[in-house]
Amino acid sequence: MRTLGDLDVAGKRVLVRVDFNVPFKDGEVTDDTRIRAALPTLEALREQGAQLVLAAHLGRPEGEPDPALSLAPVCARLGELLDEPVSLAPGVVGPEVLRAAEGLREGEVLMLENVRFEAGETDNDPALAEGLAALADAYVNDAFGAAHRAHASTEGVAHLLPCAAGLLLQREVETLEGILREPAHPLVAVVGGAKVADKIGVLEKFMDQADSVLIGGAMCFPFLKAQGHSVGDSLCADEDVEAARGLLERGRLELPDDLVLGDRFAAEAEIRQLDGVDVPDGWMGLDIGARSAQTYGQRIAEAGTTFWNGPMGAFELEPFAAGTRTVAEAMAAAPGTTVVGGGDSAAALARFGLADRVTHLSTGGGASLELIEGRELPGVEALR
Repeated sequence: MRTLGDLDVAGKRVLVRVDFNVPFKDGEVTDDTRIRAALPTLEALREQGAQLVLAAHLGRPEGEPDPALSLAPVCARLGELLDEPVSLAPGVVGPEVLRAAEGLREGEVLMLENVRFEAGETDNDPALAEGLAALADAYVNDAFGAAHRAHASTEGVAHLLPCAAGLLLQREVETLEGILREPAHPLVAVVGGAKVADKIGVLEKFMDQADSVLIGGAMCFPFLKAQGHSVGDSLCADEDVEAARGLLERGRLELPDDLVLGDRFAAEAEIRQLDGVDVPDGWMGLDIGARSAQTYGQRIAEAGTTFWNGPMGAFELEPFAAGTRTVAEAMAAAPGTTVVGGGDSAAALARFGLADRVTHLSTGGGASLELIEGRELPGVEALR
């Protein structure tokens, strides 16, 4: 994969695809983690004398302008972090945008409007890719969180300009590929979340290569049902039970042996500690139990490498946060390499104040899982 060292950017305009799909409220960014993650790449390019044109998306505006999804708040926050003014272009492509890009001086930054305001973005329209390429002399992709999408700004434009991976994307790919290529053993995978069917590829990969695969969250219930246990009103789709049954035959999976139940999905729910895994009717499993959480924490403490994706329960509801908190604290304290695959696991780490205590926190949930599975990411392959 071509990296920043392979590009000569001095005095040139560089189109940088960044992942600034961040939460915001009342016109202000509420979590700037992804913006901060891009700063090393932006600063490295500015130090080399480049003029930067940034492309990013926000939300799902369905291919037409939506003032509620303008990148203006993101632009303002980036300017604060860079301690330099960042201009917002009047659109994504076109004569006015081109004039704004051509007016940049060394080290200056222009942010394009939300690229998904253009219908051709998600269609990977060659005309939009050409319009983006016209804005710059070189292209850098630092948006790992969008690298699994073959879009005009992540894949199409890479074929039209000298291109390279940014520092963030490079680190993400090297770290995640390294987990399976040359991990320190024991290799432990902790997989939670909701749908087994969505993570079959990841589970199969780890069952081939990991020493332990620990299952938590709502994902455990299809496995438990496939074993003949009752799951009550817990989240458990029939299609997931079939998928789980096939995986159980391969072994290496460790399931919780106690649970925390609620009579409904709410912070005010009646709570029941279950010493076992047979959930009565009228109850739903909303967290792994204390004994299971302790066991999982011990596995993590003894691991040479741990990969975690997916919470152990409904951690956003305080009565059901303990299992996820225990795993997060174990990851933070572990002496081995700890990698967190973005998404809800990253949100949990942030909630518990532990985001800076793991070896690597991925900025892309879906992209990280697809890379672990061994799938080609269009935004990465275009840089090879």
